[in-house]
Formats: sequence, structure tokens, C-alpha cells
Amino acid sequence: MSEWGRVTDDGTVYVKTGDGERVVGSWHAGPPEQGLAHFARRYEQLATEVTILEARLRSGNGDPRQVATSAERLKEGLPTAAAVGDLDALGRRVDALLEKTASAVEEHKVARAAAKEVAAEQLAALAEEAERLAASSSWKDAGERLRTLGQDWKRVTGVDKKTADALWERVAAARARFAERRTTHFGALEKQRSVSQERKEKLVKDAEKLASSTDWRPTADAFKQLMNEWKAAGRAPREVEDSLWAAFKAAQDTFFQARSASFAEKDEEFRGNQKVKEEILAEAEALEAPGGKARLRQLQEKWDAAGKVPREVMKSLEDRFAKVEEKFRGAADTSHVKTTESTFVVRLREKVADLEKKLAAAVAAGRPTGDLEAQLETQKQWLAQAGVQTEPAAAAEEPEPVASKKPTTAWVRADS
Repeated sequence: MSEWGRVTDDGTVYVKTGDGERVVGSWHAGPPEQGLAHFARRYEQLATEVTILEARLRSGNGDPRQVATSAERLKEGLPTAAAVGDLDALGRRVDALLEKTASAVEEHKVARAAAKEVAAEQLAALAEEAERLAASSSWKDAGERLRTLGQDWKRVTGVDKKTADALWERVAAARARFAERRTTHFGALEKQRSVSQERKEKLVKDAEKLASSTDWRPTADAFKQLMNEWKAAGRAPREVEDSLWAAFKAAQDTFFQARSASFAEKDEEFRGNQKVKEEILAEAEALEAPGGKARLRQLQEKWDAAGKVPREVMKSLEDRFAKVEEKFRGAADTSHVKTTESTFVVRLREKVADLEKKLAAAVAAGRPTGDLEAQLETQKQWLAQAGVQTEPAAAAEEPEPVASKKPTTAWVRADS
């Protein structure tokens, strides 16, 4: 005997309920207590199943409709359950569970509808993003995002197939538009790069033709123009861009290295001329007026014949020599016309006039005029620096200015 059941002498097992006793089985395998314990364990199994369903419903995990289905199955089976225990109390727990599942099912429906709406909004947002990317010209970043967008799409669930398919068609169409634009862009870019390659190949040939020139200033100007054209030409295809630049730069380097060597040689010559003029100047400054006037004229001729000196000492030497000449002018007769110009400027004017005469004579005789033109241009530039305007010689073309310092040229590659 127990509170919830008993076993008769013939082995029949009864369970006690609010409606009275009912037979749940028979027991002949041992003492009656063992039989009651056997059927009590069956009751415990039913109670455990109800406890699990209650816990699932409280957690909110899963579909409450499944909990309701399991509770209905338990409720239907309790009146005939082969178990000994408080079946009435267990039935009340199942009824309470069914009441709770009814409201939970409604809440779950509302939540599922809301989740479905949110999921649909997420897919719509992905479709809108794809359509924005379709118009982008950030080919690498936009292309990568359009690829990974599909992975985000797969993580969104709960949307009905019709809605999801319609939104995915928008994504697929956006991908197709982007792919078409990218193909068109790179096709045009490839065509443009082919044109750039042709332009740069021509620039390389032009540069190589100029590389051996010794006409320093015009050629340097030409190289500057070629560099401007190189920058404006755009990039050639990647496989030839570096080799074209290497050839172009090599031609530049050949010319400018040769020019630097020539200027260095001229600088060395100018330093020799400086030494000669310093010796002439020392003797001229020691002369006394008026007796040394004849010797001064000889020294003036030697001074002119000595040639150019480095620019940084040119003015100081000329000023000193001009002072010597001024000393002798001051000792000359009073019929000498004075001028408000400095002795340095007067000296430059005299040299310009002398060189113009020599240049005209050389032109008339058909002799080379390059050196005379360069000297004349240098003297005119010095006059211009002194604020004096000069009229160009009729027979003189624009000469190459001679630099007095060794130039330093650093070519830096600059491509668009």
C-alpha cells in the first residue's frame, strides 16, 4: 500500500485518483513494494517530462506550439497512464502549462511576424546597398563588398521565399550593372594606356636624340618640355611603364651629366681667367696717373682677352678695375664728359659696343659667331641686372648663356 496506489494479492496494481481507483497493471515479479516502486518510477518519468516542458516554455526558446503539442499528448495519456503517483496534480500542471502555451503561441506569432518584418527590412537594406554600389567607381572596394554582401544575405532568415527572391533579383541586377560598368571602364583605360604608351615611346626617342647635344640651354629647355609632356601623357600599361621611364631618364641623365661635366670644365677655365685678371688688376692698381695711362690701355686689352671669370667674383673684379680706369679719367683733360652712371656700368657699355662691332664684322666675313654672341649676351645680361636697357644687335641670334657655377640637376619621376 502507498498514498497513491496498492497491489492486491493476485498482483493487480491500482492507482488512486480523485475519481477513485483504476487498474494500471499487474505485478508478479516480486514483493508488492517492488511493484509499486516500478509504477512510481513511471510516474516520475511523466512528471519529469512535464517539468522539462515547463522549463522550455519559461525560457522562451523554441516554438511554444511544440510545447503545446507535447502537453496535449501528455494530457490525453494521463487518464490511462500505467503509473502510480499524484496523477490529478500532474494533470493540473499540464492544464496550467496548456493555458500558458496558448498565450505564448500568440505572442510567438506576433514576435515571428515582427522578426519577419525586420528580416525583410535587412534584406531590403542589402538590396539598396547593392544598388548604390552599382553606381560606384571604387572598383576594388565596391566589387569586394558586392561579393561579400551575399554572405550577409545568407545570415538573414525568416523571410518568405517570394519576398526574398524579389529582393535578391535587385541584388543580382545591381551586380550585373556594376560588372558591366567596370568592364567598360577598364576597357577604356586599357585603350588610353595604349595611347599613353605610344606617346611615351615617342618621347623616349625624342629624348635619346637630344642626349648627345652640346647646345646646353636650348636642349635643357627641350628636356623640360619633354618632362611636362611625359607627365601629361598618363600611365602606360604596367608591363612597359617602368622600362619606358628607365629609358627616358637614362637619356636625361646622359645629357645633364655631360652638361655638368662641361660646366665644371668651364668653371675650371674661369678660375684660371680669374687668376690672370687678379694679376692684371694688381699691376693696374699700382699704376700712377697720368704716366701710366699707356700701360693701362695695354692692361685693358689683356683684361678683355683674359676671358670670363666665375660669376661670384666678376662684379668685385670689375668694380676694382673700373676704379683704376676712373682714376685715370679723373686725371684726363676737362673736356671729358662726365656721366652719372657708375664706372662699372660705363665699362659694361664699352664692352657691349666693342663686342657688337666684332660680331658685325664676323657676320660680314662669314666667320663663326657663337662665342661672340655668348659674350655679348652675358654682358647685356649684366647690364640688365644693373638696371640698364640695351638694344639687341641686328646680326646676333639668341645665344646660349654660360653658367658660372656647376649646376645640379635632380630628376624625379613624376607620373600621373
